[in-house]
Amino acid sequence: MENHDKAQLLSFLKTLPPVEFCCVYGSFLHPNNPGSAKSTMVDCILGVSNPRQWHSENLTLNNDHYSSWMVLLGGARLITDVADELGVGVHFNPFVSWNDKMFKYGVVRMQDLVQDILNWERFYLSGRLQKPVHVLLDNLDIANVNSVNLRAAMSAALLLLPSKFTEEELYAKICSLSYMGDLRMLFAEDRNKVKKIVQGQFELFRLMYKPFIEEYETKELLRRCLSGNTRPIISQCTVQCFEA
Repeated sequence: MENHDKAQLLSFLKTLPPVEFCCVYGSFLHPNNPGSAKSTMVDCILGVSNPRQWHSENLTLNNDHYSSWMVLLGGARLITDVADELGVGVHFNPFVSWNDKMFKYGVVRMQDLVQDILNWERFYLSGRLQKPVHVLLDNLDIANVNSVNLRAAMSAALLLLPSKFTEEELYAKICSLSYMGDLRMLFAEDRNKVKKIVQGQFELFRLMYKPFIEEYETKELLRRCLSGNTRPIISQCTVQCFEA
């Protein structure tokens, strides 16, 4: 992320009540295709200790960020209850205009964020954090906690992959985990979405998962070998692999 973009996003955060965690994701941060224009929408996840209190304060500061019917019918209580009972624990305010940019920010309870990362309880935020994001604020070291999520995602992907695959196929399988069972992928979403995400953010995926690949190699669970391709082939080692 460019310093100018980071400074703007931090300035936007100052217009909201304090948060414990903030990450930016989506095509604004990492265009899916190299050279493509950045999206006009900035997507953020905000972690807060008490969502009801946070929304109550934000309604005073930024009432226009919310749907009018939610404000009229129940305010902060309704906003939080709908997110907890009907949603995935996250309330999103989309189409928030500020400083010539459009924002969409989702607010989640920090405890729920940690539980989803560690246990895949709802597999929404954990799935989001299995893909590249840019962390702007992290008071509770969520980036370190997320290593559990990344390791689990890689292990799940290996179970779904054949005995030999490329690095790109590994990242595509990891990326696809959060889209499995998502009906939007059958109708509304681009069916090449996963491929575009991985191709456009390949080096970022590599940076995230390289430590786990190297660890699995050390434990002789994976083996990388060069072939005629520009990128190595990864093999899942079995008993037969070591005896060969």
